[in-house]
Amino acid sequence: MNELTLIARATLHRDAVAFRAAKSTHSYQELLDRSADLATALLGEEDDLKEARVALLVPAGFEYVAAQWGIWRAGGIKLPICLSATESEWEYALTDSGVSVVMADAAMAAKIRPLCERLGVRVMDVSEIRSGSAKALPEIFPDRRAMILYTSGTTSKPKGVVTTHANIQAQIESLVEAWEWSAADRVPLFLPMHHIHGIINVTSCALWSGATIEPFERFDLNAILRRVRDDAYTLFMAVPTIYVKLIQALEAASTEDRAAIVGGFARMRLMVSGSAALPASVHEQWTALTGQKLLERYGMTEIGMGLSNPYHGERRPGAVGRPLPGVEVRLKAEDGGIVTDENVPGEIQVRGPGVFRDYWNRPEASAESFDGDWFRTGDMAVLETGYYRIMGRLSVDIIKSGGYKLSALEIEAALLEHPLIAECAVIGLSDETWGEAVTAVVVTKEHAPLELAGLRDWCKGRLSVYKVPQRLLVVNELPRNAMGKVTKPAVKSLFL
Repeated sequence: MNELTLIARATLHRDAVAFRAAKSTHSYQELLDRSADLATALLGEEDDLKEARVALLVPAGFEYVAAQWGIWRAGGIKLPICLSATESEWEYALTDSGVSVVMADAAMAAKIRPLCERLGVRVMDVSEIRSGSAKALPEIFPDRRAMILYTSGTTSKPKGVVTTHANIQAQIESLVEAWEWSAADRVPLFLPMHHIHGIINVTSCALWSGATIEPFERFDLNAILRRVRDDAYTLFMAVPTIYVKLIQALEAASTEDRAAIVGGFARMRLMVSGSAALPASVHEQWTALTGQKLLERYGMTEIGMGLSNPYHGERRPGAVGRPLPGVEVRLKAEDGGIVTDENVPGEIQVRGPGVFRDYWNRPEASAESFDGDWFRTGDMAVLETGYYRIMGRLSVDIIKSGGYKLSALEIEAALLEHPLIAECAVIGLSDETWGEAVTAVVVTKEHAPLELAGLRDWCKGRLSVYKVPQRLLVVNELPRNAMGKVTKPAVKSLFL
């Protein structure tokens, strides 16, 4: 039988610990056995699911991956859905993708069952599947569709990004090579498992390499810091919001506790930030506190990871590095020309074996997203002394004001240096004079008062005059999505 490479590689580490939790450990052999049992249960009387869609609603950990591998080994397409989504969001994902089965743990099965009964979708409670005699499983080839991940919608409903097993393998191999994963690695997993960051960058790379994963159902700051203090991890992957919270926790800790925790971070071989732009100030704060230089990378659901600062070499704050192994990147200017010079902005376009197949049932959107065989990311960047720097989204983070193209991310990074600003989001609002007015929405520290005039005065010498905010709104909280990332469309809605 031709087994998928990711799963076949587990046989190389049969007795090694794949998952270590507070109360249990599971070996790679257990993962193989459990996934075979779940694949058998999914198949029933069938020989092959033939790319039937199976939704996965299980917390991060051993059972999640066993179910994921079970879906793949049975010939199905995995659709991971958000544990905390609303019923209407679940309904959209299930109906748009044509899901036939939802695999869930007992708690999530109880929550989604009424919806599934209304939609005529079968619910499989994985906790009720017992070990038994696994049947012969189908042969799965790499060009089969493997997964549908829904992207965040802005002006329209989310689109399902379809990746094949070959796409997923290419994404894994690229990161394993670039970041030098090995069987000696130990990594915490607290990222949402309906997102490529958790699924590929952490879980799949670790399991490909024979490493050990320590799962958490959510980001538990105190528990994770205790484990860091105990030298539990060699790698750490998180989003910028988490690094901000860690900095705050370290600054508030006693001298003794801080030293012990910082020692744990300092001894890790690699720490990565992604899923949102990492402000240079946070990068520098983290290095000053721990001695660790965060590795920032760039990717998206459609391509996996495309760019990365180097494992060996300069990790430049504010930059996302160079193309990863097996990935080609180019910049295309608005006039259609290919950018060949540094410091000239253009849209990031990517091609390579990790680029997704298409959008589920969206042939027009799929066609529009490619320029020949280059995927159009919709992100603007410049090349600066060999490293790419993201300017922002064409539609969201690029502000056209007074004839200038401004990077909202650059302005945000500067504003975060203000002594009263805890968080901020910069957007462009329609303006008769400027086209778009640079608008800052900020959360202040301890609800301190902040006026536009004072902010503008502070910005002098820090930002070019055309980048200084023309409008200011102080709020108690910025709107975020499930990944903790600030959503610019929701920020704009504050002004409606």
